[in-house]
Amino acid sequence: QLPNLAVKSRSTVFYYKGKDTSPKKIGEELGVQAILIGRVGGRGDDLKLSLELVNAQTQDVIWAEEYNRKRSDLVTLQSDIAKDVSAKLKLKLSGADEAIVAKAVATDAEAYQAYLKGRYYWNRRTIDNLRLAIEQFTIAANKDPSYALAYAGLADCYAVLPEYAGTPTGESLPQAKAFAERAIALDDRAVEPYTTLAFIHRSSWEWKEAEIGFKRAIEVNPNYATSYHWYSLLLRNLGRFDETASMIKRAQELDPLSSIIGVNVSDSQQMLGDHFASIETARKTIELDPTFSAAYENLGASLIEIGRADEGIANLEKAVELSNRSSVRLRGLGYGYAVTGRRSEALAIAKELEQRFERKESNGQYIAAVYAGLGDKDKAFLWLEKDFAARNGSLGDIVWRMHFRSLRDDPRYKSLLQRMGLPA
Repeated sequence: QLPNLAVKSRSTVFYYKGKDTSPKKIGEELGVQAILIGRVGGRGDDLKLSLELVNAQTQDVIWAEEYNRKRSDLVTLQSDIAKDVSAKLKLKLSGADEAIVAKAVATDAEAYQAYLKGRYYWNRRTIDNLRLAIEQFTIAANKDPSYALAYAGLADCYAVLPEYAGTPTGESLPQAKAFAERAIALDDRAVEPYTTLAFIHRSSWEWKEAEIGFKRAIEVNPNYATSYHWYSLLLRNLGRFDETASMIKRAQELDPLSSIIGVNVSDSQQMLGDHFASIETARKTIELDPTFSAAYENLGASLIEIGRADEGIANLEKAVELSNRSSVRLRGLGYGYAVTGRRSEALAIAKELEQRFERKESNGQYIAAVYAGLGDKDKAFLWLEKDFAARNGSLGDIVWRMHFRSLRDDPRYKSLLQRMGLPA
């Protein structure tokens, strides 16, 4: 929560859990100057926590402390550790900074644990995991109604439901906005809900407001990787591809082991036609997280682009399997089948997605992608127009997703962009 202190995310740091990696190597890989190492034990309600703050470069111990508390004091202990570590890093906390640290902490230990579980599930980016995330954030909010980050987590879940669950934008965004505003009302220094509101503007095709919002979020806290990640998506929609690459690179610097950010780096490389770089990035993401379906989709798509069709299709099929046959991954496989000549299989996926669309489990863009791959422009535009009529928030992605390259010389494509308020 402190803008002048960059702290790596839990999802990134947990990559090292259970691994025998030296503080120096971790420091080099994450670009940090210090590592906080902890060991926890105890019996019954008694909790013993031993901490060391280590200089990543010299591996010298900067500070060590042992805390003996009751488990019920877990939340207070977190706040105490934050203050102690900040002091040992020679940061002079102002009264305002101390208030920020205090506000960021839940008053209930179970609420804090539920919030952390919610963030873990949210980062998995699948329908099932998003539902689990909503469940955990709801538990956190119920346990501690004053916990701003619990509402921020709920806002983030509802903001991305249209992409991963096919939920209509008009149903999910009002909920996302209400939760984000609730979070800001509780803590106007928390960067997460400001970022989500900017994302909601983007999903509402309010491009100027979205950019103002992302800049404001970065000003509130320049160390929150998701602000840069989602800002890069806006810049893609606006066709500002060079800025996109630098923005997602900054997100990865802040959260170098994030699977979803890694996939978006690969997206940017695909967008610029650098499929060899995209393949390398996707493979690194898979190495870190072998179950992350989106990385297999990007790997498969780029392999097809460089002429390795069979290997590409195998990875697209793996993406569908790992995602439990989600609509967003079926889009990639259907398009892959289409452009490699497997028309009957592509058509079967298109029909499956059409049925899901009727059940509000897919958006029209996914269906359009398959028909575009098949060369059926009329059907592709038919489904894109359905998304336009429903104001599907991700429709602007046709500007950069390679599935829609064959449509860009068609007057209907330019008309669609103009009606969304995008540069044509």
